[in-house]
Amino acid sequence: MTSQGLSLTQIMTQSKTKTCQNCKSKFTIEPEDFEFYKKIDVPEPTFCPDCRMQRRIGSRNNRKLYKRKCDFSGKEIVSVFHSDSPHKVYEQKIWWSDKWDPLEYGKDYNFNRPFFEQFYELSKVVPWINLRVINSVGCDYCNGMVNGKNCYMSTGYEAEDCLYMDGAGMAKESVDSSIIVRCERMYEDINCNSSYNIVYCKYCDNCIDSAFLYDCRNCQNCFACVSLRNKKYHIFNRPYTKTDYQNKIKKYDIGSYHTLLKIKEQFDKYSLKFPKPWARISKSVDATGNDIRFAKNCHNCFNVFEGAENCKFIYVAGLALKDSYDIIAGGAKSELMYESDFVMEGRNIICSGSLSNCYNINYAMESYSSSDLFGCIGLRHKQHCILNKQYTKEQYEEMIPRIKKHMNDMPYIDRKGRIYKYGEFFPLELSRFAYNETTNRCHYPLTKKQALDKGYLWRDKDKLDYKPTIKAKDLPDNIKDVDGSILKEIIECQNAGSDCAGSDVFRIIPEELKFYKKMNIPLPRFCPDCRYYKRIRPNQLKLHTRQCMNKGCNTKFQTTYAPDREEIVYCESCYNKEVG
Repeated sequence: MTSQGLSLTQIMTQSKTKTCQNCKSKFTIEPEDFEFYKKIDVPEPTFCPDCRMQRRIGSRNNRKLYKRKCDFSGKEIVSVFHSDSPHKVYEQKIWWSDKWDPLEYGKDYNFNRPFFEQFYELSKVVPWINLRVINSVGCDYCNGMVNGKNCYMSTGYEAEDCLYMDGAGMAKESVDSSIIVRCERMYEDINCNSSYNIVYCKYCDNCIDSAFLYDCRNCQNCFACVSLRNKKYHIFNRPYTKTDYQNKIKKYDIGSYHTLLKIKEQFDKYSLKFPKPWARISKSVDATGNDIRFAKNCHNCFNVFEGAENCKFIYVAGLALKDSYDIIAGGAKSELMYESDFVMEGRNIICSGSLSNCYNINYAMESYSSSDLFGCIGLRHKQHCILNKQYTKEQYEEMIPRIKKHMNDMPYIDRKGRIYKYGEFFPLELSRFAYNETTNRCHYPLTKKQALDKGYLWRDKDKLDYKPTIKAKDLPDNIKDVDGSILKEIIECQNAGSDCAGSDVFRIIPEELKFYKKMNIPLPRFCPDCRYYKRIRPNQLKLHTRQCMNKGCNTKFQTTYAPDREEIVYCESCYNKEVG
């Protein structure tokens, strides 16, 4: 019996409301959650779903790259770790080689100190890989790329010739887009699938040769249209003959930056006249969240695709991910995972990150083709290790229950009094990265003062040795007037100063200019980081309970559209009737 006089079986048949020890908000643990926690043998969480997500996002840096020295060779490299980071960093070729042995850094487990302190000390001596690029060619300036080819400053899977992308899945020749799958020749697009040669589009599938589309399906040669299905030759949702369309579209020269801004403003106002769907969930059963495809029994999930099943609190994952909670960026035939990020082909993974082909893992990072690890970093083809020290199978199995008990008896307590026992992800104050080096800057934005007050790290901008040679406002208006000399310019970001998410300046690379010329797209006025954060709106990972705004409908639903937003939001039934 529990202290409240209820058996575990009784608790698992009813919901339980708790107070998050971080933000103090109330959150609910449902009966199916208890079943999952029992299955993987972890305690119920003490942080709410939002704070758990914030904690995981705060453990990874996908976008901020720095020049520094390799701690093995002394060679200058590009890394997600700043040069003044306390962590040791090796370039990829060295890290994957047999020139060093991660077991040399093994430590005896100390039952007189909290586990998280011991792990953090280990993290400062075991070498980390400078960039996470797996089975990829020509992706030397990428982090979080798997099976890629000739990509730059991008994350994705099987992407090719992509620049400044995040979440590029099987995408080709695309720039400045987010979460696009099986697409080619895309620019400034968000959450699009199986499309070709479309620009400035959001939530579109199977569209071709179009611009400024919102939630369109199977459309071709359409411009500034909303919620169209199976259409051709439309401008602002009005049909034209092929000849009339070709003549009228000529007046919309989006190769001009000033013309582009006017069209964007016009289209944004126009699109607000149309109802938006409560969520974007397709070919799925029993799912809540947003941007979900081919999923079953998935709740509070975002950007989940390709066969996810029985999952909850997931962000950017899929590829046959099953029976998992609280995951960021992973999947690929994985199951029974909890509080982890960037795991591919894993099973029974608890509070870990950056793993591939691993199983029975607790609190491990950057490990591959291994099993039965606890508190390890950088292991490959290893088994039965604790804090990078090798044990026999019998020794390992005897130690693990003792360590879990020790984590509960002597938990880590951070500077703000938050308590971390077994089953809690790594404390954010022990992250390898500053708060503003991670995409928490967008998803859970904090000022420097707010972050420091919460005990998180913060990194101020480096002082650069070079000065801008041209301001964004002085760039040629039309891409037709741009020549190769732009490649020599250092451009000052239009957000230069405290508002700039990057380093205040940026350059145009040859592949980028070639793409802009081919696609008739004006030069960007903002640095790549500012462009990224502009695409990814805050709070896209939070659901709100709302009522359908169609007159006479009282249907309630969960949506990412906050109540104070100006969009018209419909329930599934009303929206489907509206768009046909």
